[in-house]
Amino acid sequence: MWPNDVGIKAIEIYFPAQYVDQTELEVHDGVSPGKYTIGLGQSKMGFCNDREDINSLCLTVVHRLLDRYSIEPREIGRLEVGTETIIDKSKSVKSVLMQLFEPSGCTDIEGVDCTNACYGGTAALFNAVSWVESSAWDGRLALVVAADSAVYAPGNARPTGGAGAIAMIVGPDAPIIFDRGLRASCMQHAYDFYKPDLRSEYPYVDGKLSIQCYLNALDSCYQLYCQKVKRKRPDEIVTLDSFDAVLFHSPYCKLVQKSFARLAFVDFLNTSKQEVSEKYKELEKFHDAKLEDTYFDRDIEKAFVTLSKPNFAQKTQPSLFLANQVGNMYTPSVYSGLVSLLISKPISELSGSKVGVFSYGSGLCSSMYSLTITKDASDGSSLKKIISSLSYVKPQLEARKQVSPEDYTSTLELRQKNYHSAPYESQSSINHMFPGTYYLVQIDDKYRRTYQRIPNCQ
Repeated sequence: MWPNDVGIKAIEIYFPAQYVDQTELEVHDGVSPGKYTIGLGQSKMGFCNDREDINSLCLTVVHRLLDRYSIEPREIGRLEVGTETIIDKSKSVKSVLMQLFEPSGCTDIEGVDCTNACYGGTAALFNAVSWVESSAWDGRLALVVAADSAVYAPGNARPTGGAGAIAMIVGPDAPIIFDRGLRASCMQHAYDFYKPDLRSEYPYVDGKLSIQCYLNALDSCYQLYCQKVKRKRPDEIVTLDSFDAVLFHSPYCKLVQKSFARLAFVDFLNTSKQEVSEKYKELEKFHDAKLEDTYFDRDIEKAFVTLSKPNFAQKTQPSLFLANQVGNMYTPSVYSGLVSLLISKPISELSGSKVGVFSYGSGLCSSMYSLTITKDASDGSSLKKIISSLSYVKPQLEARKQVSPEDYTSTLELRQKNYHSAPYESQSSINHMFPGTYYLVQIDDKYRRTYQRIPNCQ
């Protein structure tokens, strides 16, 4: 017997307590006004100083989730981390997180780390769902963590950074349910974005190729998802109208709008010529286009961004709230979209809705799948509990400290300079960190890291 309604039962998000304003960054970088804010669709960018690393991000978000939902360590049977922020070539971040469970005598917890650019969190999530649905499941919950610090060398890519962490509890009888058997993936070899220099946090990025890979993977996943639904339910035809919300991995918000338009274009190509003549006469000239020839076709892009704009505003724009305010979190990115959706729409709209999800990681790995949000929106429901538990998100965004572009730049220079230093004592202040945040105290001469936690006043 399959466990019933396997999915997300709890979710927590963490982002650093400081940010740089993208308008100020435009001035500092000497670019034209609106290049980052309008051209990329970004407002603010969160970042880590030298007090935070991948271990502290994950420690913070996991501890906060366990506290907020009153989950005991003994209730967790699998713990898996998705990240591309690597600080050790051997020791997993999951093993660091075990210090939250060992004091309770809980060491029988499966799972390690998943790594492939921004896709690792989705791989960890799929593994968690598979574990709950497997013969190995012992009735306990799975805990999935996705976290990264996204930073770039000075240049065009730097304003597309960000940082954050997501933790999710996976189990049966969930209010956010994975649609079983409806999953499509595209996995290929590409050097669109990669990190071969282990001495640096900065990636190598081929911007144009990265966009092409993203859109190609989106095309492939969407069409295959539609085919799989058709095989399971022959009378059902999937289009954007099949979803109440569509979430995307968000390197920057403007690419997400173009991606939504891309799906509208795929739907258009699947429309009969007669229907195109009747409904989309002005777009008829595009009907014989081949997808692989249109990645950088400005006319098609503009036409379908315009056509899909009302649907985008309804189905996807609400999910970009955190991406706009924090930036690209890498592995947590698409799941920050889920959090944004949950805190941006009334529960009456969320209840019973179908959510499409596209996850992408360069190199490349990608998947599209769907979630169904439970119809139960009563006062004691699990859905209402998740939404009410996220009430801290907007106040914490407002409570962040704004940092000047000069200080942001010097902070990144400090991180880069000391990326592999040992021994090392962190220099940044802890005064503005949120309650309950873990921070790096020091790295000793054997590269062992020590952390402490800001007292939790909540």
